[in-house]
Amino acid sequence: MNRYPLWKYLLILAIVVPGFIYFLPNLYGEDPAIQVSATRTTKVDATTLVQVEQVLKHAGIDVAASQRDDKGIKVRFRDTDAQLKARDTVQRALGDNYTVALNLLPATPAWFGWINANPMYLGLDLRGGVHFLMQVDMVSALKKAEERYVDDLRSALREKKVRYLTVTRLESGGLEVRFRDAAERDKGREVVRRQLPELGLIDSQKDSEYFLLARLTEQSMTEKRKFALDQNIVALRNRVNELGVAEPVIQQQGIDRIVVQLPGVQDTAKAKEILGRTATLEIMLVDEEHDLTAALSGHVPAGSKLYKDRRGRPILLKKQVIYSGDNIVDAAAGFDSQAGGAVAHITLDARGAAINQRITGESVGKRMAVVYIEIKSETRLDAAGKPLLDAEGRQARSRVRVEEVITAPVIREQIGKRFQITGLDSIEEARDLALLLRAGALAAPIEIIEERTIGPSLGAENIQRGFHSTWIGFAAIAVFMIIYYLVFGVTAVLALGINVVLLVALLSLLQATLTLPGMAAIALTVGMAIDAN
Repeated sequence: MNRYPLWKYLLILAIVVPGFIYFLPNLYGEDPAIQVSATRTTKVDATTLVQVEQVLKHAGIDVAASQRDDKGIKVRFRDTDAQLKARDTVQRALGDNYTVALNLLPATPAWFGWINANPMYLGLDLRGGVHFLMQVDMVSALKKAEERYVDDLRSALREKKVRYLTVTRLESGGLEVRFRDAAERDKGREVVRRQLPELGLIDSQKDSEYFLLARLTEQSMTEKRKFALDQNIVALRNRVNELGVAEPVIQQQGIDRIVVQLPGVQDTAKAKEILGRTATLEIMLVDEEHDLTAALSGHVPAGSKLYKDRRGRPILLKKQVIYSGDNIVDAAAGFDSQAGGAVAHITLDARGAAINQRITGESVGKRMAVVYIEIKSETRLDAAGKPLLDAEGRQARSRVRVEEVITAPVIREQIGKRFQITGLDSIEEARDLALLLRAGALAAPIEIIEERTIGPSLGAENIQRGFHSTWIGFAAIAVFMIIYYLVFGVTAVLALGINVVLLVALLSLLQATLTLPGMAAIALTVGMAIDAN
């Protein structure tokens, strides 16, 4: 006889059935895939999708499915061997203007998405993720530090009224200060020794000129390398946080490498692009005092440099950097309410705001340029267009400095702590630029030297231990019940055993096709069934 009213059973059914439907996406697992996304200067369109499909077909790589969405192109494969081969093939075909990254895409049927039934998010131990090994360019870190010492040396000598001719950085490393006579050189040596003790000094003379060579000491170079590594770890962690990745692993490996592990990342191409980019801004004044035509013919003024804007038009800028991305404390994407279009709203620190206020106040009516600087890593090719290999058998890569004038507006009024950058192509570019500037500039360029997916080995081990603990607990309960309840205990153990055998048989039947999330769910079901019995 039914002990409960019908509405209670219907209520239980109304809860269990939707819960079971929303549980089903976890049983379908994931497909190995590659994701193709464009860099800042290119686009992914239908033509790119056709090109990728033709490249894979020509290489004899079997494709399970391919699609294009707002994040790029996603191509699914039936196994990881095809995935890895496809990544290398597509990257060679498309070149460095596109980012090709490994990915794991849910194999859930599309109709689950209509009811927002998505697979459960799992950590790195259960789901796996993406592993990046990055190498920090310590040579560039030391070069950047020496370039900063050029201004420090000039300021120190001027403050003490020591007359010098030039202060330059040598291409071979180190700094060179040129004096007219030995007396001024001796004064300069004492000033540098007191104010910049981290520099080692050597005297030299050539003809009638006297030189002071300054190099970073070994202790200073070690400190600079450590600072560059620590600063890059902080910047990478900020960028990963901006991407919204839960429980990432970002840690040092060795003296110049960083390990980044991103569990459950869907848009790995975007993560790879954001993590690998070294972007910053430099603000300079436009050189309107010299002739641009003469500069194009090769007569560039000593204090100026030729650049190109976003449309490839030449523009002459003064070399002196007013302030850089290091002075930016916040950045956000938005729209220009007056002229329309995407903009990046920039907030400066106290030092940058003071400089900006002074320079713009003195330069009303003149033009000020915003220069976007990015260090890109490109594959080195031989004369036949094939990738060169390094000593370790990997594709040899070289770093290219890309400099582009985003905008060069006329200064209409004095600007202080906040201003906006116009001339951006889209709101997506504004968001990317704001993200990079907000996360902080990298102290030195980094290069991704290893990329691979991480299998959920730790989760599989934990699930296996869970099964073992279940069997041990079942055996202990069975022994206790038989000893305490005798015949009734034997009957209860047999009934419980039949239920467990049926569940294990079901698990064994589906184990070949279930992924780790499905195994975890069934293990939980087995435990609940044992507890219920």
